Amino acid sequence: MSEHDDDSLYRELVEHQQDLLVKFTPDGHLLFVNTAYCHMVGKAREELAGSVFMPATDQRYSEVMAARMTRLFRPPYACQVEQWISSPQGPRCISWSARSITDGNGNVTAIVATGRDITRLQREHRSIRKRDEELMLLLESGTQMYFTHSPDHTLRYVSPRIRALLGDASRSGKRLWTDYLTDEPLNARGLERTLKAISSGRREPPYRLEFYGQNNTKIWVEVNEIPVVKDKKTVAIAGYIVDVTEKKKVEEGLIEAEILLKGCGGQKKAGGEEADQGPFAALKTIFSPKKSQSDNDIPPDIPDNL
Repeated sequence: MSEHDDDSLYRELVEHQQDLLVKFTPDGHLLFVNTAYCHMVGKAREELAGSVFMPATDQRYSEVMAARMTRLFRPPYACQVEQWISSPQGPRCISWSARSITDGNGNVTAIVATGRDITRLQREHRSIRKRDEELMLLLESGTQMYFTHSPDHTLRYVSPRIRALLGDASRSGKRLWTDYLTDEPLNARGLERTLKAISSGRREPPYRLEFYGQNNTKIWVEVNEIPVVKDKKTVAIAGYIVDVTEKKKVEEGLIEAEILLKGCGGQKKAGGEEADQGPFAALKTIFSPKKSQSDNDIPPDIPDNL
């Protein structure tokens, strides 16, 4: 094959590429562009020859791209950047892979780059990010606060609301969730259920824990969790907690009230048997008006004409 045939073959390969191919000087002036690049920017090859490569980029991206391309002037003389350009089809995002041509002494004589249109991929990523933000907004607007941790109790994901509840969870993604437990004896039962779920790979019933929150305040939460099993091995625990601190106080108040009301005497049923009374029945007995035992206790009728 002759040298002319080699040149023709290389030109065909370059011109039939779907990827964008450019060559430019160290100061950014275009030396060569292939047909795909001309179509992308909507300009003829003659119009682009000798023009500055960077103006094809919107100004706000030009400065960022120029800063990253400084890597082309030091080893390994290569960089990858993403560039938004204006085109007849609207803004397009191009992923460039660039490499410098040196003279053997480390001096850059030219730069070659290949670009691929990743606009669709970028829009899909943007759509996914938007969907994730909407999903997070939905999750964070309920009473449930979500988390995941490893089998060794290291926190992996912590809901922003849990971070706010515990105070400093946001400052360390490597902390153990057990670091926040108080010395409440019931916490041992909860830990046992987590360990059982990890070892068995099966979900355990909900349980309660007492945590230290901001300023060392004590917080009661109800934990609902499920083991994440892969290849018959638990690789994580995922679940949510609900703040039940106020509910816990109400429950404790009802228990105290029931103890206090146990001293209230019950009414007698027919035959002298004592009626069964709960706390609410006792309260009703205390505050209900008693029947009068004599006519003197009955107030006179109020005349209709008053």
